[in-house]
Amino acid sequence: MPWGLLVVAGLLEIVWAAAMKQSAGFTRPIPTLIMIAAMPASFALLAMAMKSLPLGTAYMVWTGIGAAGAFIFGVIWLGEAATPMRILAAAMIAGGIVLMKLAN
Repeated sequence: MPWGLLVVAGLLEIVWAAAMKQSAGFTRPIPTLIMIAAMPASFALLAMAMKSLPLGTAYMVWTGIGAAGAFIFGVIWLGEAATPMRILAAAMIAGGIVLMKLAN
């Protein structure tokens, strides 16, 4: 259960980060509202997961999902560069998430 909460929290981190980008500095109301809703939901689920997961594990997985997911969102939907170095960096983050899960 805590791992499921943590994954959803990480996915919501992608949502709020993408919505923040789409809000154009909080000048577009719909993306701004999505960000305002997704951010506390992400934090709440992270806090629930941390009840039984170690701090370092939970925080690393949460930020890793958010970072790698935001990268993927930017490449697919915003046309951001997918250079070999950026792809390698995202793959290393994903690998770290897998290793952290295996370590627990």
